Amino acid sequence: MEMNREEIIAWLLEGDPAIQYQTRRDLLHDDPTILPDLKNRIAEEGWGRAFLEQQQPDGHWGRAFYQPKWTSSHYTLLDLRNLCAPATPEIKKALELILATVIASDGGVNPAKSIEQSDVCVNGMFLNYACYFGTEEEKFQSVVDFILSQQLSDGGFNCRLNRSGARHSSMHSTLSILEGIREYIVAGYAYRADELKRVEREAQEFLLRHRLYKSDHTGAVIHPSFLKLVYPPRWRYDILRALDYFQSVGYPYDERLQDALDVLREKRLPDGRWKMQAHHPGEVHFQMEQAGKPSRWNTLRCLRVLEYYDQDG
Repeated sequence: MEMNREEIIAWLLEGDPAIQYQTRRDLLHDDPTILPDLKNRIAEEGWGRAFLEQQQPDGHWGRAFYQPKWTSSHYTLLDLRNLCAPATPEIKKALELILATVIASDGGVNPAKSIEQSDVCVNGMFLNYACYFGTEEEKFQSVVDFILSQQLSDGGFNCRLNRSGARHSSMHSTLSILEGIREYIVAGYAYRADELKRVEREAQEFLLRHRLYKSDHTGAVIHPSFLKLVYPPRWRYDILRALDYFQSVGYPYDERLQDALDVLREKRLPDGRWKMQAHHPGEVHFQMEQAGKPSRWNTLRCLRVLEYYDQDG
């Protein structure tokens, strides 16, 4: 039986404080003055508290900045940013540790001692959470320099450029950079901001030229994983993550978004919700939701994308 919007909203509001907060902010458009208390609850209970409790005494999660992958400081901080957690002392301690220990000679954050070149995708994700949690601008200007040095002529980014000379941008890397630039601009940082805004426009155009998931030469689906709705997305690209990015920056409707929007509508369950299609394999702190079951994360994100573009249209 199909649930109406009010019933779906009520179901979302039965979820974790992070889901409640984003539902009230993005779907109910509640008065912003009543949201801070709910945002603080993200760090005090539920998933946010569970992540924070996994931190090691030295300030890292897992063993280090990037090991083991999904339980590392890097991906835990990305998870906390995507929950919209407040900048707690635990988070600030981890960021200070990262900035003190993993800045490489090329200016990027680089956790791999065996690889000289920093990974631009990792740096885009770092920029995302470092800016969201209010890191002091002068502490990561070299990361901005590194990112700007890695843009390809097609407008996007590819983490293999400085390793093996990639000639075509990656959807994965480009979206991570765009999410980082979004947070940089929202936070009001000034260092090379005009250059980042230019890069932002060019990288957006790169994704749009591919209609978010298609070859710009043949129209074929670039990779079937791009159509799978997975949360957390980690570094991996998919159309929901991309569409959620475009709505988050207030990008106006563009006909080249339509195919991806249609795919989201086709994936809607008969009851009006969306399911969690899969998880990216690997060790995790805990699973927020079960694969194959109706997902609050995916339902929330699909609704805010579709409602934004329906309204825009």
